[in-house]
Amino acid sequence: MKVAGPWVHDADAQAVCAALTGAGYRALFVGGCVRNALLGVAVSDYDIATDALPETVTNIAENTGLRVVPTGIEHGTVTVIAGGKPHEVTTFRRDVETDGRRAVVAYSRDIAEDAARRDITMNALYATPEGEVIDPLGGLPDLQARRVRFVGDAGQRIAEDYLRILRFFRFHAWYGDPSGGIDAEGLAACAALSAGIETLSRERVGAEMKKLLSAPDPAPSVASMARAGVLGAVLAGAEDRALAPLVHLEGGREARWQARLGALGLHDWSEGLRLSRAEAREMAGLREAVAEGWPPAVAGWKLGAALGGDAVLVRAALAELPMPEGWEAEVARGAAAVFPVRAADLPALSGPALGAKLKELEARWLQADLRPSRAELLG
Repeated sequence: MKVAGPWVHDADAQAVCAALTGAGYRALFVGGCVRNALLGVAVSDYDIATDALPETVTNIAENTGLRVVPTGIEHGTVTVIAGGKPHEVTTFRRDVETDGRRAVVAYSRDIAEDAARRDITMNALYATPEGEVIDPLGGLPDLQARRVRFVGDAGQRIAEDYLRILRFFRFHAWYGDPSGGIDAEGLAACAALSAGIETLSRERVGAEMKKLLSAPDPAPSVASMARAGVLGAVLAGAEDRALAPLVHLEGGREARWQARLGALGLHDWSEGLRLSRAEAREMAGLREAVAEGWPPAVAGWKLGAALGGDAVLVRAALAELPMPEGWEAEVARGAAAVFPVRAADLPALSGPALGAKLKELEARWLQADLRPSRAELLG
C-alpha cells in the first residue's frame, strides 16, 4: 500500500533521500512519521533509515552541499541539515549487546534485522520516498487495529531497554484503541520487569511521563500502570483515582501534563522526574494552591491563567467537587488583575515598614478575592 506522507511533497526530505539513492543506497522513512501519516496524525519530523554506513552518509551529504552533524554516531545516526531542517539518518542496525539502558549495535544491510530491534510493531513500519509502505514484521494490521504490541517477545524487548515499559503505556495512551483494552502480554511483561525502571536516568523517565500525561486521555493507560505496579515504581505514593475525573472536568481544554501530574497526588516528584527549576516551581505553586484551596481568581493572579486553571481543576478532581461557577472567567480575571496599591501611595512609610504594609494590604486584597479598589484598601 501507499501512504501520502508529507515527505512525498517535502523538497528538503526528498533531497536527502535523493542524495542517498542517487549513490546506490536505500533511503526509507521509518517510525513515527510513517505511523502518524497512516493514522492521519500530524508529522513533526522525519527519520530516515539507510543501508549506507554513517561515514558514507556523511560523505554523500557533504558532497551534495548538505551539512552533517554527528549527533548519534556511536549508534549509527547522523543528522543531515537540508533547508535548515534536521533529518536524522540512521544505518540499518542489529543489537549485539544490551543492558536495559543502552545497546551495542552492529550495522546491517537487512531491513528485517533493523525492524526487529524496534520496540512497538506500529513503529517498525517503513516507507519509500514515494510513499510505498514496507512492513517487515506485520505491524500494519496492529496499526490499523490501533493495537499497541511489542515486537517479538515482550520481556526480551523490555530487558533491552527498560524505558520501553513507559513507552508501551505512552503509545497506548496516544494510539491505542480504548475499547480494545491494553495488550495482555505486554502488560504482564511490564509488571514482571517494573523494577528495571530504577536503572533509568530520571531525565528519561521524566520526559516519557510528560509525554504520556499529555495524551488526550491518559487515564486508561495510567490505570493499567497502577494495576501493574509500574505507576508506583515511577511515582512513589501516586494514585490514579482522580485522573479520569480530571480529564472529564477539563471538557476539551488543552491537555497539560502539569494538571494530570497534580491529579496523581500532591507529592513533590520534581527530583524523581528531574523537572527543570521552572517546572518544579510550577508544580510547587499548584500543590500550594490546591492544598490551601485558593479561589479561582487568586489562583489566576498568583500562578497565571494556564497553571491557575490547572490548580482549580486538580482541586475539584481530588476533592470530588463540582467546578466553581464561572471558574474560567474568574481565573482570567485574576491573571489580568493588578494589585492597585503602589509604594508611592504610602509616602509616610519606608524600608521594612513600607514592605510590611504593602504585604498587609495585598493579603487583604487577596482575602477579598481581588475586588477592593485602591481607595478601599487605603481608606
